[in-house]
Amino acid sequence: MEKTSYWIDDSPRPRDLPVAAELPEQVDVAIIGGGYTGLSAALALTKGGTQVAVLERETIGWGASSRNAGITGCGLKRGTPAVFQRYGPEMGRKFWQASLEALALVPEICQEEGIDCNWQQMGDLALAFKPSHFEALQAKAAWHKRNLDHHLEVIPPGDLESYIGSRAYYGGLYDAHGAGLHPARLVFGLARAAANHGAALCEEAGVYRIRRVPTGFELSSVRGVLQAKEVLVATNGYTDRLVPRLKPHIFPGGSYSIVTAPLTSGVQAGISPRGAVFWDSKWFLNYFRLTPDGRLLWGGRNNLSTSLDLDESVRLLQAGMLRAFPQLEGVPITHTWTGQLGLTFDLMPHLGRVDGLHYALGYGGHGLHTALYLGREAARLLSGEITGSIFMQIPHQTYFFYRDRPWFLPLAAVYYRVRDYLS
Repeated sequence: MEKTSYWIDDSPRPRDLPVAAELPEQVDVAIIGGGYTGLSAALALTKGGTQVAVLERETIGWGASSRNAGITGCGLKRGTPAVFQRYGPEMGRKFWQASLEALALVPEICQEEGIDCNWQQMGDLALAFKPSHFEALQAKAAWHKRNLDHHLEVIPPGDLESYIGSRAYYGGLYDAHGAGLHPARLVFGLARAAANHGAALCEEAGVYRIRRVPTGFELSSVRGVLQAKEVLVATNGYTDRLVPRLKPHIFPGGSYSIVTAPLTSGVQAGISPRGAVFWDSKWFLNYFRLTPDGRLLWGGRNNLSTSLDLDESVRLLQAGMLRAFPQLEGVPITHTWTGQLGLTFDLMPHLGRVDGLHYALGYGGHGLHTALYLGREAARLLSGEITGSIFMQIPHQTYFFYRDRPWFLPLAAVYYRVRDYLS
C-alpha cells in the first residue's frame, strides 16, 4: 500500500514539463502557488501577453490539486440556500451563476488547450445517510426549483439501485451537472499550457519574504530574488505566514482518501450503474467514485486534522467503504493519502487584496472548478479586463481567537460529530 496520491502514481509529473531552469529577474506578475488557482491565472495572463512567473514551494501540482477526488459539480462550499439567506437573493443568484460558469470553464479550458483529463459528466448523487436526511434533500430540490429553476431529481430509497449498488442509504438527490475527472492530468495539463504560452514555472522556489519597492514588489525565494509589478498569492490550504495579514482569513483542514485495486467490470457496474459520482449527507461526509481505470476511490473528513496517521485513516475509511459496499470485502487498498483544504469561517471563496498583494483562496473542498474560476478572475483583475468580482463584494469573516494556529479544530470536529449523531 502506497502512502502517496494514487493520481500521481497513475499519471506522474511529466519529465518534459517545461519548467524554468533559472528564476527570472523581473516579471509583470509573480504568482505564489503552482496549483489550479495559480496555473489558471498564469494561463489567462500569458494568453493576454503578460509576463508571469509561477513560484511553487514544492513541485507543480504537489498540493491538493493532485490529491483531490476529481469530483465537481454545481455550487460552492456554502449551500446555495444559506448563501441566499446570508447575502440576499440578488447576490445569491450571482454566486450561483458564477458556480455554473466555473463548472463550464473546466471542459472549456481542456478543449482549448488540448488537455485530456478524463472529463466525464455523468451526474452526481447526494445520498441520505439517515432517513431524516432524505427529507432535507427533498426540501433542497424544491428550493432549487422554486428559486433557481434548477432541476434536481429526487430518488426515493426504492429507486436507488439503478444509481448505486448499495443498501446503506435512504434516498438521494441526482444532479446531471456533476462530473468526474483525473486531477493530476488536469493540473499538469494546465502547467504545460501556461508554460507553452510563456509562463515561467519555477519549482522548489519557496518564497520567504515579500518587500515593497518603488517598481512593485521584491520576492526573495530559495532560488533567488525576483522583481514583480504585481503579486498573486494562490496557496489556499497551504497558506502560511508569508503574508501575516492574510493568514487569519484562512485555515487548513485535512481530507483523506483511499483507493482500491482495479475492480472487475461487473463489480464496477454494480457500484455505479450510471457512472455517477457520489457523496453522503453527513457533516463529516464521505465522497466516492470509480476512477478511470476502474478502482473505487473513497474519501472524507476523518477529522479536521491535517496530521492523522495514514494507517489509522485507512482503518476508518475502509470501514465506511465496507459499510456501503460489503461486496468489496477482501479487495486490497493500494493507496492512502491526504491533502489540505483551504477553509474560511464563512465557507465562501474570496478574492481580495491585502498590503497591495492580490489573493484568491478558500474553496473548502469545492476547489476543482472554483479554483480555476477564481484564478481566471484574478487574472482579469490584474490585467485590467475587469475592475471587480462578486467574490470581492462580501466581507471576509475573521475571529479574534485565530491568527496562526487553528487550535479550535478538535472542538469543531466534536461539534460536527455530535450534529451527525443527532441529525
